[in-house]
Parts: sequence; structure tokens; C-alpha cells
Amino acid sequence: MDLKLKDKKDCKYDAVSLGEVMLRLDPGEGRIRTARSFTAWEGGGEYNVVRGLHKCFRMDTGVITALAENEVGLLVADFIEQGGVDTNLIHWKKTDGIGRLCRNGLNFTERGFGIRGAVGCSDRANTAISQATPEDFDFEYIFGTLGVRWLHTGGIYAALSEQSCKTVIEAIKTAKKYGTVVSYDLNYRPSMWSAIGGQAKAQEVNKEIAKYVDVMIGNEEDFTACLGFEIEGNDANLKTLNLDGYKKMINEAAKTYPNFKVVATTLRQVKTASVNDWSAICWADGEIYKAKDYKDLEILDRVGGGDSFASGLVYGLMTTADPELAVNYGAAHGALAMTTPGDTTMASKKEVEALMGGAGARVQR
Repeated sequence: MDLKLKDKKDCKYDAVSLGEVMLRLDPGEGRIRTARSFTAWEGGGEYNVVRGLHKCFRMDTGVITALAENEVGLLVADFIEQGGVDTNLIHWKKTDGIGRLCRNGLNFTERGFGIRGAVGCSDRANTAISQATPEDFDFEYIFGTLGVRWLHTGGIYAALSEQSCKTVIEAIKTAKKYGTVVSYDLNYRPSMWSAIGGQAKAQEVNKEIAKYVDVMIGNEEDFTACLGFEIEGNDANLKTLNLDGYKKMINEAAKTYPNFKVVATTLRQVKTASVNDWSAICWADGEIYKAKDYKDLEILDRVGGGDSFASGLVYGLMTTADPELAVNYGAAHGALAMTTPGDTTMASKKEVEALMGGAGARVQR
């Protein structure tokens, strides 16, 4: 398949993301409510993808975001730098001493274990990125002068505020103007959309965004809630995916949005917080490609698994143009990311490809 990727020599960045990067505070094996210490990480649904593209797959990436200019913002930026993602596109916003003007987002996340599911508690209202405008970033310069081969963003960023809805649409339009491939993860979170108009607003915004997207990522709930497509025969509790119904829905979505070149989703059946069945599917050129099944996958930290899937998928599409290979890169990378703590990957490309090839968990010496 041909995504019409821009030439590497004409672009500073292989990929950039647009979205919020929060400080994740992790109580390890304990609970948020009883913790006396937390491990600090950085993370964000959109950022995690380009972080993986650099750290695992060695691509040149940057993050378009905004941070409040204080010590917490500097800490988040330091984490981003440690991940090798370019911080030159960050917009620093002035704030006061107590965060009235703007602030940085916090994400308290416990991993869950066995019968106890993972728990997230975000504290992200009035953040710097939720207030950011296109003028804060100069998208013409980023996509027109510096050059970007791939932009990844998503519904979590879009749901932050009325302003972020406008900013993401302007970014995507500018990216397309200069030939940048756009991927978008619908990532529907009802609690986030509720403050700015609920599901009706989510559909209004996402239906406009979808017109410009090349690679759309989302599960059955995402497509139903964000784009209004129904999936025949779905389990009411969404515990299992009706693959035949999902395939029909994808074909309908592709007719509605002929700009879609790829549609993909992870397949996760949660047995316990620590054991999931895991796989993924990818639609391209009218065909469905399914990744290898990872049955009874043992999980240390599930947060970021879907973002690492997206990262592997994007890498595979960019380097092989083979959707079957790409979906397998995504599924393997996502699986490995869930075996380590934190939102972001600790896997290497060599490990991903070994897992794709059937490598087991024997000790390596």
C-alpha cells in the first residue's frame, strides 16, 4: 500500500505528536489511597506513541505540547528529554504560584492485580495544553518549513477543552496541507467529554477530524460513540468483540470517509487485571489483517499498551508499507510494553521482532 509518505531527507521529523504530557505518579504494587511514596513517570496518550517510535524504533520524533513554566513542568520536560523526544516544539506558558493561570496535569495510576482492576485518577483541569492555540505553535512553520512525515494525535487531547477541539483541527488541516500523514486514536473517554458537551460534542468534533485522517485507530465503543457507527451483534457489556460486526462497520466507515487508508484496533479480553488475551486487527485496501494471538498474556502494567500498539503499527506502516507486518509490529510492541511499569515502552526493536518471530521467555545470557 502507498501512504505517500514524504521523503526523510525533506523532513526534520519522522513523526510528531500533539497532545498533553502529564506527570504520572505510580504507587507501585500498592494503592493510591494508602500510598506514602510514588514513582514518577511521564505519559500521555498521544506522546507515548512518538516516545515509542524513538526509544524502541530509533526514529526522529518531537512532541507538540504546552507546559506551565514551573518546576513540575521542567520535570516533565526532563522526562521527555530522557526519552529522546525533541522538546523544541513545547510551548511554555506563564503561570502564577498556585496554578490559577494554568497548570501541569497529574495522573495517579495504580496497576491493579488479579481480581483488582487498574485505577486511574487524573487531575488535569486548566492545564497549559488545554488552553493552547494554533498561534502558540506555528503549525505552518512546523509542517511547512521543518517538515514532518507523520502526525499522531487523538481523542484524549481533543476532549480536554473547547480550545483543544479547535487546535487539533487546525493542526491536522495544516499537516495535510503539507502532505503529512495523519493518524488519530479515537480513545473515547466519556468523563472527559462530559464537561464540554458530552457524546454529541464528541461526535461533532470527531466527525470533522475524521475527514482528514489517514490511519484511524479505535475499538468498537470508540467508533460508535465518536463517529456514530453501529456494530451488529455486539455484546452489551463490550466484554468480547464481534469481529464480523466490526469488519462490516469498518467497511461502512471507509465508505463514509474514503480518506481512511488504514483502520486498526487492539483486541483485548480481560480475564483478570494480570492476565489478558491480546491481539489486534488492521483494515487496509479492503482487506482485514489479524496479528498473532497472545493468549493469557501476563501483564505488569496495562497502561500505555494501546499506545505502544499504535507506535508499532505506525513504524510498520512507515518502513514496510505492509499492513499485515505493521499490525504484528503493533501487537508485539504493545504486549512487551505491558510487561514493564510506566506508560512508555522499555522494549527494543530486536525484542519486538523476536516476539513476532515466536521467541519465548527463556533467559538470555
